[in-house]
Amino acid sequence: MGKVKVGLVQMSCTANKQENLDKAISKVKEAAAKGAQIVCLQELFTSLYFCDVEDYDNFQLAEPIPGPSTDALSAVAKELGVVIIASLFEKRAQGLYHNTTAVLDADGSYLGKYRKMHIPDDPAYYEKFYFTPGDLGYKIFETKFAKIGVLICWDQWYPEAARITALMGAEILFYPTAIGWATSQDEHTNSEQYNAWQTIQRSHAVANGVHVVSVNRVGFEQNGAMKFWGGSFVANPFGNLLYLASHDDEETTVVEIDTKLSDRYRTHWPFLRDRRIDSYQPITKRYIDSD
Repeated sequence: MGKVKVGLVQMSCTANKQENLDKAISKVKEAAAKGAQIVCLQELFTSLYFCDVEDYDNFQLAEPIPGPSTDALSAVAKELGVVIIASLFEKRAQGLYHNTTAVLDADGSYLGKYRKMHIPDDPAYYEKFYFTPGDLGYKIFETKFAKIGVLICWDQWYPEAARITALMGAEILFYPTAIGWATSQDEHTNSEQYNAWQTIQRSHAVANGVHVVSVNRVGFEQNGAMKFWGGSFVANPFGNLLYLASHDDEETTVVEIDTKLSDRYRTHWPFLRDRRIDSYQPITKRYIDSD
């Protein structure tokens, strides 16, 4: 189609799962009223970011996909005629869980899911305790409005993930995210972290000649120890920001992008043409040792 209007829902969450789902649905409706055709929700939007602790009780938050949340969102997608990108805590089987994003098409149909491939384990981000690494590979979804690729949060730091998804034909890369600052850190450290996070994703837009849409949560969690930094944004295929959200406020924003611009950017800056695919085999090694 070329031009498509994408909606970004940057919101805060509570400990009440149904309350968060209801809020997200309200925000999707708000985005649709503003003309959105594809609406992306942030990572794990039905709960607080529970991976700050290793607590077995948190597994009760998980659900099957498709399941209750996707059923509710499918009805909304059909009613509004919008595509919804929904990041959820998936219970695949007893004792087997994933960090997963479902994609619902504009007619309410379930197009499939992507399971987060890169799983972090850092202070306050103990995701390896909860999530098995994705085993579906990288995915694209042919929605009514565009062919999209979906990656999740920690995947943002890996150019390989963006490259493969773009090579599969993704016209837009979406990144549902949950990342923030420890409030105990100084302002300089926080600024460096945010700038790195934004820069790496803008570089994916440039390297692959596609738009990148990154949607983060906002607000204080972990009893005030963590401030999720918001800063959701849309970058064009040259890395220029078409939209940048605040660090403090909930925002539901719609941005029109033109996927046909990828052809012009890729023609004038032909990174895909000049790839030396015959030389890249060493990338599959963990590290290239001297001996």
